[in-house]
Amino acid sequence: MVDLENATRRPLRAVYSTIDGNELRDFIASTYPFEPALTCGLLRRGFNDVYDLRFADGRRSVARLSSRRARGESNVSYETSLLFHLKTLGGHVAAPIRTNTGALSIEVDTAEGHRSLVIFEFLAGDPPGVALRDVRTMAASLANLHRLAQTYSGPASKYVLNVDHLINRPLQRLLDHSSMDEVLEGRLRSVASVLIEKIEAATQLTTVACHGDCHGGNTFMTDSSDGSRIASFFDFDDGGPGYLAYDLAVYLWANLLNTKESELDAEQLERWKSFIEGYRESSPLSSSDFTAIAPFVSARHFWFLGEYASRSDEWGSAVLPPKWLHKQVDKLERWKTLETPEV
Repeated sequence: MVDLENATRRPLRAVYSTIDGNELRDFIASTYPFEPALTCGLLRRGFNDVYDLRFADGRRSVARLSSRRARGESNVSYETSLLFHLKTLGGHVAAPIRTNTGALSIEVDTAEGHRSLVIFEFLAGDPPGVALRDVRTMAASLANLHRLAQTYSGPASKYVLNVDHLINRPLQRLLDHSSMDEVLEGRLRSVASVLIEKIEAATQLTTVACHGDCHGGNTFMTDSSDGSRIASFFDFDDGGPGYLAYDLAVYLWANLLNTKESELDAEQLERWKSFIEGYRESSPLSSSDFTAIAPFVSARHFWFLGEYASRSDEWGSAVLPPKWLHKQVDKLERWKTLETPEV
């Protein structure tokens, strides 16, 4: 028997909603200066929701509906303006497409509140994977984006990728998680304290407009007309002003993430060498910046864990069980002695 008398008088608050592709397609058609897409299908859920737009003439675009995040307001004004700047100067990026009014993004009213919508150019190709030539090209392209961004003068980023953003705030999100216990808290605080001290002791570190997520999965490779490879970047959502060492550390972190060792194996080391050599082909890399890459691997892992901890209401608290969290601290403790692999 259903109790209709005590049914809610209003919808309960949602923390996350998945927008129907057809609804989003119709909204985009009313807001953007192109023919309506034939289809608008959800590509993937992650930190944001990404939709595949397909048109009658064979064209494709990508719609990204930003999730509401614990860090605060969307950084989309900075992100899209930077991308437009990079594209104008010849950078290989997925540039945003303007709305009917010339805006680079638009706010969408959803069950949980406003979410930022951006339509991006579609990038063909595949991630670099393990191909050394592609890894080298990806790093050289990243260096070029860092160089081109030096003349950016648009809206400022709401976030700076500093110690507070990468370690302190993520640490607090972890400590607030339901899986936290006294032992785990003590271990996390100890590792974070040592890490922060090490980073703050580093001097003469270069700052750049970080991509923030250059692990290989946000880069697509294609062939140019002369046979050379082109690395094009997307997903700058976690970018912002920050340390060059951090932007390079993300790739090293990605290689170390799924190994129980604190060192790269032979194949990973070759990829790392290709990555650093590719970057150095296009931009200088000081010894101070190179040495600082290692501690920023741990900073990246703190940020990563904090992002997961902040999504408990959306993904469920079971995503971060205590046993798994202890294993992550084991990893962070092994990385205390990590040194940037020589090239």
